[in-house]
Amino acid sequence: MSGRGGYIVERDRLDGLFAALQRSGYTVLGPTVRDQAIVYEEIAGCADLPIGWTDAQDGGSYRLQRREDDALFGYNVGPHSWKAFQLPPEVRLFRARRGDDGALSELAEPPRERPRYAFLGVRSCELHAMGILDTVLAGVTRPGADDGVRPEDVLVVAVQCTEAGGTCFCVSMGTGPTADSGFDLALTEVLAEDRHYFVLDVGSERGAELLEDLELDPCGPGEIEAAAAGRERAAGQMGRELEAHDIRELLYRNYESPRWEEVADRCLACGNCTMVCPTCFCTTVEDVTDLAGEHVERHRRWDSCFTLDYSHINGAAVRSSTRSRYRQWMTHKLATWVDQFGTSGCVGCGRCITWCPVGIDITEEARAIREADAND
Repeated sequence: MSGRGGYIVERDRLDGLFAALQRSGYTVLGPTVRDQAIVYEEIAGCADLPIGWTDAQDGGSYRLQRREDDALFGYNVGPHSWKAFQLPPEVRLFRARRGDDGALSELAEPPRERPRYAFLGVRSCELHAMGILDTVLAGVTRPGADDGVRPEDVLVVAVQCTEAGGTCFCVSMGTGPTADSGFDLALTEVLAEDRHYFVLDVGSERGAELLEDLELDPCGPGEIEAAAAGRERAAGQMGRELEAHDIRELLYRNYESPRWEEVADRCLACGNCTMVCPTCFCTTVEDVTDLAGEHVERHRRWDSCFTLDYSHINGAAVRSSTRSRYRQWMTHKLATWVDQFGTSGCVGCGRCITWCPVGIDITEEARAIREADAND
């Protein structure tokens, strides 16, 4: 944790943090309940948070359930990730109109003000995912002001996990459940029998400046111990486990494993796993014209390596089978990503397991390949 010490924020004073963020010019984005799921969108205060809700997750299953308390952050992660703000699902790259001379002329876009966001409710696995995606985006043309947000324009308020979900395996990937860095502020929610409060840790100068006018009291030893106990509890509750220390070499050795065909028999190649993944970054570019051919726009949209056309090169798809496309996704995520970017592309959030319609489990596939490899 940060060496700056911890502060106490009582439940009835948490709206003061929202007010401080808004006074500093930040639009607060955080978790709220919509369409029977916990999603990330603009929120104004504590009343917008998923008070008293939790999420029950398993392979191919996600359900909101009422808790027996009024926890504000008593859930894990939903279908949304912060990727939607780093790399928006759709961006118009340019638009043009045909003039009287028949030539297309680009229509200038008015300059847009760069947004300043406060991401509130970021879990440790998501912090790692944001860092991984920033590394990926740094290697390509950086999004402009009308595209994804830049790291310097985002203030991060992390929330430490005190309960793990049914598909979580962040401990296996070394990405959680405790956030140690990468945040400006971090909250640990504590619900005692007669008290509901947060332990707040400061992770940056920017975070410290934000708290200057909140007049918070420092934590006592008992409060620090209660927060630490909650984080330790989450570490012992992982719903899944993946043996990751040599997974890169394991997958390279088993490129022709019969397990790829077995998983392909179940996989729908729908792309859900890539859409909910906080690090997948595949995109495509599409041109759209009106019926008269007078106006054209070019858009960049999220795409998926499970899409047949994504690997279409020189008249044919390189990966024409579901077997090859699932192998590409899993091998890239856990192996070749390391070669490209120096880290795994998986943070153990479990979204790909939860939101797979047929409940395909990346940890189970890795385990099956490992067992077959040991028997060869």
